[in-house]
Amino acid sequence: MWVGLSLLLTLCLLHGGGAESDGGGPRCQLPQEWRIGEVEPMKGTMGQASRMDGLRQKLESQGLKDVIYMVINHQGEQAVRLHTMLEQRLSSNIRLYKQEEQQPDVWQTLSGEKDDFLIYDRCGRLTHHISLPYSIIGQGHVESAIKDTYCKRICGDCTHEVDHT
Repeated sequence: MWVGLSLLLTLCLLHGGGAESDGGGPRCQLPQEWRIGEVEPMKGTMGQASRMDGLRQKLESQGLKDVIYMVINHQGEQAVRLHTMLEQRLSSNIRLYKQEEQQPDVWQTLSGEKDDFLIYDRCGRLTHHISLPYSIIGQGHVESAIKDTYCKRICGDCTHEVDHT
């Protein structure tokens, strides 16, 4: 097992592009607040972000330390509107980045889509690009990709690897 591996994980949330995000009609609107008894089922439904910290905790408990998790929010209007709420819901162990309108779109640069996971080894080499439906946390694909990147030399030798033999 590699010691001190840094893995970069990026997740696109709240993608503002496309016809479904234009805000017209009943589709893609934020839900009204509602409860069933004391339970608010819609709380914590910020897509993959609400599940990402659970995955981080699970992997850390299995010994996968020094992994960097980050969310790069989309530049779209809806993403900008919801950025503060997402920031409040994410663990402090997950970095959230807000793209500026005038900068090149990171997700376009990375050929990424909504809810994609891009997983890099500690040398910054892309090991996995996981898209929907495989990127849904809890199905095991993202977890397996992180473990593979952490434990195996997918891209060959890494310049940051420390041999402890």
